[in-house]
Amino acid sequence: MKPQSFLSQNRSALWFLLSLTVFALIVTVLSDAMGNGMISTSFVKTLGKTLCLMLVAIAMDVVWGYTGILSLGHMAFFGLGGYMIGMWLMYARTEIIVTESLRAAAIPPTPQEIHDSVGTQIFGVVGSSEFPAIWLFAHSFWLQIAMVVLVPGVLALVFGWLAFRSRVTGVYLSILTQAMTLALSLYLFQNEAGLRGNNGLSGLQNLPGLEDLPQATLSLAFFWASAVALGAGYVLFAWVVSGKMGSVIRGIRDNESRVRFLGYHVESYKLFVFTLTGIVAGIAGALYYPQAGIINPNEVAPIASIYLAVWVAIGGRGRLYGAALGAALVSLLSSWFTSGGAPDIPLGFYTLHWTDWWLVLLGVSFVAVTLLAPKGIGGLFDLLGHRHPVPERVGDFGPDKGARRTVEGEEER
Repeated sequence: MKPQSFLSQNRSALWFLLSLTVFALIVTVLSDAMGNGMISTSFVKTLGKTLCLMLVAIAMDVVWGYTGILSLGHMAFFGLGGYMIGMWLMYARTEIIVTESLRAAAIPPTPQEIHDSVGTQIFGVVGSSEFPAIWLFAHSFWLQIAMVVLVPGVLALVFGWLAFRSRVTGVYLSILTQAMTLALSLYLFQNEAGLRGNNGLSGLQNLPGLEDLPQATLSLAFFWASAVALGAGYVLFAWVVSGKMGSVIRGIRDNESRVRFLGYHVESYKLFVFTLTGIVAGIAGALYYPQAGIINPNEVAPIASIYLAVWVAIGGRGRLYGAALGAALVSLLSSWFTSGGAPDIPLGFYTLHWTDWWLVLLGVSFVAVTLLAPKGIGGLFDLLGHRHPVPERVGDFGPDKGARRTVEGEEER
């Protein structure tokens, strides 16, 4: 008997990839870049950003829904990935502008003069012209791509090692992750941090050397890059939560002490999951912010990570596709309500402006889902597919008749 492939054993991953491919093809055919114009360039960017948010939501689901670690800091890794790629985008684009402006000079500028002029252009807004040490590799695309992985990964590794070795769990760990995010955002607000403080990094939608390429084409390229990253991330995490690895991390979620008693090094599993999801969140951020065009310290504020947890809860934690659907639904509804797409509702004595009430609606939805449908959107697929949890099997335990033990059925993904 031939062994089955991973995708054939994980039908949800296969269906997700097929749905994502069909969706990407439809968007491509209807986009401005293909000449149809049924989907505007701005909406293609919105869809591309939504795919990035779906990827970070899946990462959050693995660390929270499967491992039981309620992290309120994963959007910090998301933002750091955006900052790392944003540094190269700003440097390379500004270097092109400076070089062209100095080309007509009587004496050709030296590389150092160009470098100094680039620094003045970038940091003049904060009253400086010196490149901070953090910009050491900003001139190199590939080194900054490495930083997209390394910076969020190292931060997640160091923070996770310090927290897990101390066996901090539950709400205390959540508070620590939120404190980490708050400290990072407050640091980035300072001009001394070297990332332009409150101004952040802007103009990221202009790719160096591709200024003549239409935005419709660029937006579609980023959309496909986001789709590929989402598909690869889904398969990666579907592999992580399956097999022995998946059984161990779900065991940690349900009863950490029992898993430790069985001989597993719980801290290593938690550190692996926390670091891996932090890296994937950084990659998602590196794809998101060139489509958004700007990043500032508000993007890594603690409220952003709280929103991420809300998306996963609404989608249904413990289900990868549920987290993805929750992020997509809330992200698109947020864009619709806050951009004026939803019509105002006159009540006579008061006019309901959705731009003001969207967050209230989101909060009410979160409470309603938590109380009335704890399985979230993902639970609807269980009902539609007539999928039910495997019943518990009870048998005798020990020499005394009547002593019972529970053998849990394998949890469905």
